[in-house]
Amino acid sequence: MQTHETTLFVTFGRILLALYFLLPGFAKLAAPDVQLELMQHHGIAYAAILLPIAGLAQMLGAFALLSNRHVRLTCLGFVLYILIINYTLHDFWHFTGPEAAHELQNFIKNLGILAGLLVLAGISPVRRIKISELLRSDRAK
Repeated sequence: MQTHETTLFVTFGRILLALYFLLPGFAKLAAPDVQLELMQHHGIAYAAILLPIAGLAQMLGAFALLSNRHVRLTCLGFVLYILIINYTLHDFWHFTGPEAAHELQNFIKNLGILAGLLVLAGISPVRRIKISELLRSDRAK
């Protein structure tokens, strides 16, 4: 049974996770140069095509979390996204010195975000995807 305090903590955590994806997603679309350069530095093929797709996916997922819609599915999608990002952009094993340390730090930070997403997914209801209910909150009965 969830208490009011537990619900408040979960809601606040869900909003913070949404912001974690919303702000970088917006940045990818509004000012893509730095992120595009980073992707190219890591040898990401088709970076110019993938970057706006990633930005849009981050923003749409963030809006789903903010509006409490399809939270479990969104969290699991972001888990997959983080796994891909960690493998392709935070590949500390390809670097040495400060760059390796920086990538390792980002890799581990992302594992913490991934853990939060898994917890949120675990406590969120399973929902079938129906067009007629796409905009319904996970809390609506």
